[in-house]
Amino acid sequence: MNEYLICFFLIVGHLASRLNGQQQYSGNSVLSCNNTDKKGPSPAFLYSCNGEKHFCPAFLIFRSQSTYNSATAISNLTSSSAVELARINNISISGVLPQSREVIVPVNCSCSGQYYQANASYLIQSDYDTYYTIANNTYQGLSTCDALKRENPYDALDIGPGMTLRVPLRCACPSKNQTRNGIKFLLTYLVTWNDNIADLSYRFNVTARSLADANGFSEKDPVLYPFTTILIPLSGEPFSSQPTVYSSVDAPSPSTPPRRRKESQIGIYIGIAAGSSFGILSCVLFLIFSHFVRGKINEASLKNKDGNKMQNLPANILDKIADFDQELKIYEFEELEAATGNFSPQKKLSDSVYRGVLRGKLVAIKRMSKDVRREVKILQKINHFNLISLYGVCERNGVYHLAYEFMENGSVKQWLKEKGFPEIQSWNTRIRIALDIANGLDYLHNFTAPAYVHKDINSGNILLNGDLRAKIANFSFAKSSEGGEFSNSSSTTFFPGTKGYMAPEYLEDQKVGPKIDVYAFGVVLLELITGRDAIFVEGGQDVLLSEAVISVMAAADAEYAIGDLIDPCLQVKHPIGYIIDHSELALRLIKLSVACLAREPSERLTMAEVISRLMKIQLDVQKTEYSFSIV
Repeated sequence: MNEYLICFFLIVGHLASRLNGQQQYSGNSVLSCNNTDKKGPSPAFLYSCNGEKHFCPAFLIFRSQSTYNSATAISNLTSSSAVELARINNISISGVLPQSREVIVPVNCSCSGQYYQANASYLIQSDYDTYYTIANNTYQGLSTCDALKRENPYDALDIGPGMTLRVPLRCACPSKNQTRNGIKFLLTYLVTWNDNIADLSYRFNVTARSLADANGFSEKDPVLYPFTTILIPLSGEPFSSQPTVYSSVDAPSPSTPPRRRKESQIGIYIGIAAGSSFGILSCVLFLIFSHFVRGKINEASLKNKDGNKMQNLPANILDKIADFDQELKIYEFEELEAATGNFSPQKKLSDSVYRGVLRGKLVAIKRMSKDVRREVKILQKINHFNLISLYGVCERNGVYHLAYEFMENGSVKQWLKEKGFPEIQSWNTRIRIALDIANGLDYLHNFTAPAYVHKDINSGNILLNGDLRAKIANFSFAKSSEGGEFSNSSSTTFFPGTKGYMAPEYLEDQKVGPKIDVYAFGVVLLELITGRDAIFVEGGQDVLLSEAVISVMAAADAEYAIGDLIDPCLQVKHPIGYIIDHSELALRLIKLSVACLAREPSERLTMAEVISRLMKIQLDVQKTEYSFSIV
């Protein structure tokens, strides 16, 4: 065992030596579709959001191919500006490029959670398209399989022609040290056969040391694997007339003394050997760890079979849970008491929710006196980043306790009232929250079997984690299409809902369908735009936000009244003093919201259409916010 510990610390030391760079090189891990970043950002997904700025211009290298062989085609694929792409590369917008011509692609890079990304979209063309081929073939390694899987609500086996994917492209912003050293831009470059640090530093006219540091290399001549990306630090905007940027097919190699070339090759062999040794050690440690974890799981399973851990739930609940995901934990009530300080008022987050630490994990514990089978069943069937995760359950004297993932920033409703958050002034943050909600609903409506309607979407049921990413919570009233289409609910099952969010067809005829969630989303989007509650008081009377906005939009002077609807927190000043005019942006978002609030369900947008429109708006906002951030 001591030998294993020594190996472990040697590996940790090796990894620690690589943490001084701006980013970490992914190695071949980027070619896998099964990486995890539960313990922190992983370069196998995208580049970490650890630069000096959260928004910046960046550049990518794309090699022209038969389908994408013009400025227009490449800009459409990467959601970049065709005019800027043509200017930087000194080409015409529609002219056909030779095969494998290196094209510099300008993009807007921004933080999205813990990673930088440039946002693009891709319409699936073929039955043979997969997350892996789209990331590595279509986008030439400028995205990753894992990032695509996370960014889209579709299962890997469910994607097909005609579907539109959100594609996060690999980019990054310079660190403070890089900026201090004159680095203004980072360019994402796809490694090809025989590429090495010495040659690339020559090609791009940068020092080998800065190139190594930008990618977390501690050694002089690290191994670079084809089909992986590295970052090139640049002191100025790249352009096609630079002698260092050329087609990798026709380009001559830089003249290098034979001895240096030989040393470089020796370094590669040594690197491969070292990498192989490291891989073997990692595998050994992984097997040991897996054996240990498996033993613990088997031990827990035996306890469950004996009933030692299940005694706190009634038999009918246990029968249902038997069909659920086995990761669901059954907690002892004493554990919950210890986790919450005996349900101390200091641990209370709301009337029925407490904060606690269970088995080393921060959780939110919700107490419920009603039957929880519906909510437990749904949450164990679904799995999406934008839906709250359920960790475990417990029952005591008819009171049920559900342990959920902890959301540090509370609900959207609370967040909009907290003026201390700097992100509250960001249009991009609010649009990202709206996109998260839309993605979660789109998954429920179209990618679960059976499909579900949430039925109680409101800003109090949308929770925000530490990165201000939104997750839909409270599935108490959710309804499935199991057994037939969504239909009318009987009067005995009419749910109280939340006033101000309920669609007309449900209020009048109790009709249930996905479009009632779309209606409620439209109200939440208005809250994000205006900062007002779904029902607010004006002139001593309650006013529905949806009706007030629709009334304003129906007026002849609607465009002139938009400014009065915008949340004052979003009306920020430009660095030179004047208020930035966001009325055009607000108008686009309000029109989107109104399209969700149509009285007839058939006239409302679908969540897929909402996502498409929001993504286009988000791209424009990121460009705008970046331009103000660099003034």
